[in-house]
Amino acid sequence: MPFTYFFQQSLFVLQVRYFNKIGSLFRKIGLRFQGMKIGSGVDIPKIYTIWPHQVSLGKNCILERGIYFKYAGIWSKGPSIIIEEEVFIGAGCEFNINCGIQISKYSNIASGCKFIDHDHGTEAGKLIGPQPSIKAEIFLGQDVWLGCNVVVLKGVQIGEGSIIAAGAVVTKSIPANQIWGGVPAKFIKNRI
Repeated sequence: MPFTYFFQQSLFVLQVRYFNKIGSLFRKIGLRFQGMKIGSGVDIPKIYTIWPHQVSLGKNCILERGIYFKYAGIWSKGPSIIIEEEVFIGAGCEFNINCGIQISKYSNIASGCKFIDHDHGTEAGKLIGPQPSIKAEIFLGQDVWLGCNVVVLKGVQIGEGSIIAAGAVVTKSIPANQIWGGVPAKFIKNRI
């Protein structure tokens, strides 16, 4: 038992302190070479991105594995995905951005959240696919907390200090210091 414990702990320390850091260093070099802006104190786990130059990460952001930064468009000047300092982004989050998104300082984005800033046209009598997209930027104020699997849609602005409950679908803007939840998200109460 003591040997197994020591062996497992040793492997854990090697992975967390050394292997992950070395992998992060090589990923940062490659992504910076492709134009991604990465602030100091940011480790880059295994993430996915189509146009790295569209992503800007502020200082001391914490990223978990499997985040997908998808700029859904042809090459254009960036960045369009702007994440300010001290932001936490959980595993498996997706940024499906065509117009733009800004996440302000000190925000917490739990695992599985999705941000989609564009939509299909829905005019009756026409095929949906060929209709032009409807686009609008997304903005999250400082100190916003999104629970697991929240979906934020085009044109939404979430005010400073607001909390969105897990599984909510946010279709309209939310004032500062409020708690919202549900599908579609509705006001629950003010933060006190």
